[in-house]
Parts: sequence; C-alpha cells; structure tokens
Amino acid sequence: MNVLTPQQRSTVVTLLQNKVSQHEINRKTGIDRKTIRKLAQEMLAAQAPASNSPMATGSPEVAVQIPPPRPPALAGTQPVPLPVRARSACEPHRAWIEAQVGLGRNATAIYQELVDGHGFQSRYNSVKRFCRSVRKSEPEQFDRLEFLPGEEAQVDYGEGALTLYPASSRYRKPRLFVMTLRHSRRSFRRVVWKSSSEVWARLHEEAFRYFGGCPQYVVLDNLKEGVIKPDIYEPELNRVYAAMLAHYAQSSPKSAVNSLRSDQ
Repeated sequence: MNVLTPQQRSTVVTLLQNKVSQHEINRKTGIDRKTIRKLAQEMLAAQAPASNSPMATGSPEVAVQIPPPRPPALAGTQPVPLPVRARSACEPHRAWIEAQVGLGRNATAIYQELVDGHGFQSRYNSVKRFCRSVRKSEPEQFDRLEFLPGEEAQVDYGEGALTLYPASSRYRKPRLFVMTLRHSRRSFRRVVWKSSSEVWARLHEEAFRYFGGCPQYVVLDNLKEGVIKPDIYEPELNRVYAAMLAHYAQSSPKSAVNSLRSDQ
C-alpha cells in the first residue's frame, strides 16, 4: 500500500466524491487500488451513523440546541488584561525602553543595558520586537516653516546633464537656476550655458522682474558667484553680487517689499 501525501489523499477523496471508479482513479493517479479501496471504506464509515445514535436505534430525532448569544459588554467596563504568557517580557520596562528608543538607541544597546542593570533574563529577540513596535507607534515629526508674502526666496543653482551645445557639435553641462518664493512656492527657472558673477546677478534681476518685486531675504548655497567666504554672521560676498543686492536694498524700501504680488 502506498503512503499518501496530503495532496494525494485530497485528490483521491475528491475523485471518489465525484463518483469516479477506483480503476479510473488508479489509472489517473498511479496510486495502488488497495490504498484507494481502503480510503473509500474510511469515507463510507465516516458517513454511516453511529450504532448508539438516536437515528440508528429508531428513536425520535433530538432537536439541535443552539447556544444562547453572549451577553453584550457593559458600558464603561475595562478591557480584560492579557494573560502573563501573552505579554512581552519587556512590558515591565516599557517606560524605560520607550525613553531609550526616543533617544535613538538601537535594540542591541538597550538589551545589553537591560541585562546588566535591570536583571533582564529573556532573549534579545524579545527586545528587538518590542523596540520595533515602539518605533511604529511614534509618528515621524516634521517642522513646518511659515513665511509671510514677499519675506523670503530660495535660490538653487546647479549643473544639468550633458546636452548638445547649440553653437557647436559638443556636449556641455548647462547651469540650472531656480528661485522659489517660500510663501506661494512660485518659481522662476532659467537654463544658461555660461556661469559667472555677472550671469549670476543678471539671473537674480530677471527673477525679480518676473515676480514684480524683490523679497526681503534671499537664501542661497555657498556659491562662489554669490559667497566667497561663508560665515553665519558676516559672510564675504562676491563684489558684483553685493553691489546688486545693495542696489535693490536702496531702490526697494521696506514698504515696497510687500508689493511682491507673485507671492500672495
């Protein structure tokens, strides 16, 4: 007799239930006919009523009793606490572990300190799973920056991909200039093939003309076209760029800054 795998046994049962002959099952599956016959007998025995059942002795049928529904939960009741075995071994140290996770410590360091300083006796995987659940429950925080209309503009200046230069058959990397108003997120974009302090200042002038005014502050990276020596308080600006900023600071008084309509 063959020893059937669960899949073979399920196949034979399905064929028998569909009234397929044992000879045909043997031909299709290659399973020994004695094994098929034994499985068929087991199915018949399972379907036959028991000798001591009411149906077998001719006694009247016993009504099937339906269990009553569960009573509704009372309002204001506290949830049933989990049994001790269902809780994590780290639960008694939850407050301390949450504080350590908030400090950015990893599960390995937390586990080592639990063993050394708190007498923790469970395995490392328990601490690892608990730290993962604590991190998931804490949403990522973001700082939202708010700006007034016309208060600040941000400048990004970088290189683009190699592009065929129109005046020749060579490929060159163009310069990409983007000025974005921080309040409305409206942007001014230009692509230039040559970079210099003069081009840098001219791009600012075109952006101010496009927006219809100049912002109170311009935030830019430490580029040689704009900043020669970076410093938080007293940066050394490029001479051409400093002259351009001074011109707009004198010709655009503070009352004119709020007239930047593109940032409304």
